[in-house]
Amino acid sequence: MRHDFALERYRYILQQIHAVNENAYRFLAIYQTLATALVGAALALFVGYKRWGIAPAAARGGVTGILILATVVATFTAILITVGLLAWLDYRKEECDITDELVAQGFRERPRVGNLLRWYETYIVLFIVVSMIAMWTLAGVFVFPAMN
Repeated sequence: MRHDFALERYRYILQQIHAVNENAYRFLAIYQTLATALVGAALALFVGYKRWGIAPAAARGGVTGILILATVVATFTAILITVGLLAWLDYRKEECDITDELVAQGFRERPRVGNLLRWYETYIVLFIVVSMIAMWTLAGVFVFPAMN
């Protein structure tokens, strides 16, 4: 009975590892969609504020608000991916515990944080951070000075 329970738990852990891996891509897709829509709205405001009769200060405030909202979305997405990574580490450690007990000691190598550069989540979070820095920089260099 203990062996059956361990096998079911092992199956569950593998399902959860798979789900955590899929979630990172879902979160990235949501971020890309929302960031694209928000930046599109900011650019539309930048291009059309004069034609729409919006004061430059109000238009700058609108662009700033949109960028803040995009930053909130980026931060939330990065947090979700980081939490998913931590959950993945826990599931992998539990997987190793089960295989150590039921198969053989050292059957599965334990995950190491030192492998951070091999994990795609690292590059997804880096992409999010770099894209937000680029958005704020481009707005500060090109958009805000042109809104006078």
